[in-house]
Amino acid sequence: MGADDEFREQLKKIRGRGTLIVGVGNTLKGDDGAGCTVCEQLKDTFADLVIDAGTVPENFIGPIINKKPEVLLVIDAIDFGGLVGEVKIFAPRELSSAAISTHTLSPRLFVDVVCKSIPVEVWFVGIQPGQTVLGEGLSSQVEEAVGEVAEMLAEALAGKAEDSGEER
Repeated sequence: MGADDEFREQLKKIRGRGTLIVGVGNTLKGDDGAGCTVCEQLKDTFADLVIDAGTVPENFIGPIINKKPEVLLVIDAIDFGGLVGEVKIFAPRELSSAAISTHTLSPRLFVDVVCKSIPVEVWFVGIQPGQTVLGEGLSSQVEEAVGEVAEMLAEALAGKAEDSGEER
């Protein structure tokens, strides 16, 4: 399905800024592991800029605050009613502090705690899950979206302009 234009535009705005990526999800529950899988794909190149928070993002509040990022991107499987594998970017105010997540503390509440501690611009990158069955891997649509998101984030973190004409 792919990423929406708003996501692409937002990535252009974070180039060259102190950005931290936090992946949230459960890799044992199918598409719910999308955020963690994005982090897995980025960690070798951008280890200092990526945190795989798994199902307990609240355990990483301290390390996030200590890094003092300018921009915090939270990557998660979010059921926003889109097509499986669709990618959308959300401001925190666009997400309810309740449901949409399978985690102990909703990502929105976790971000609220971080924002009360440091000045940071926060965005949620949601990948529409198809199935979250225990023991299943990522669906093919979400796996494709994860690869696309990881590639786009890698380009943004490296400071490359998507339309610069550089060869990849």
